[in-house]
Amino acid sequence: MSLMIRPMVPGDVNNVVEVSLAADALFAEAGLELPPDDPRDVIEHADRVLVAVAGGRVCGLAATVTLDGATHLEQIAVHPGHGRRGIGGALVEAVCANALDDGHDRVTLTTFEDVPWNGPWYERRGFGALPRARWGPELERQWEIEEAAGIMVRPRIAMVRALPVR
Repeated sequence: MSLMIRPMVPGDVNNVVEVSLAADALFAEAGLELPPDDPRDVIEHADRVLVAVAGGRVCGLAATVTLDGATHLEQIAVHPGHGRRGIGGALVEAVCANALDDGHDRVTLTTFEDVPWNGPWYERRGFGALPRARWGPELERQWEIEEAAGIMVRPRIAMVRALPVR
């Protein structure tokens, strides 16, 4: 499989939405009832959206913002038809590389603590729990937004991956 990761372009939007919605369906299959959301909101809000392209088609995405001077991974999604092929991991590594290029020393995220393709998956990729005492005000606000949106249907965790100083 030939995989390319690149910045999203306007012509990718419909495919990115399709990938995001298909990936969200995995939560429903796992019994997590999340409130409906419009992936376009994340895309429009993001500082950067990377897409993974395989076979000429968008099959994954990673959307980031900057919170408290760190790159914050707001969403990562891989189409289930392309799952378990290293695409998510490649997207995480691209996000980390971009964070370093942007002068950031860490990547943060919030996720479900015990869903196998969430907290444990990120832990295998170098992320660890970020204690609330170390959250900045913007991460605190992000958590509040997620609570208000109704996505706290299972235990959630904030995580961080420190990046090597260049």
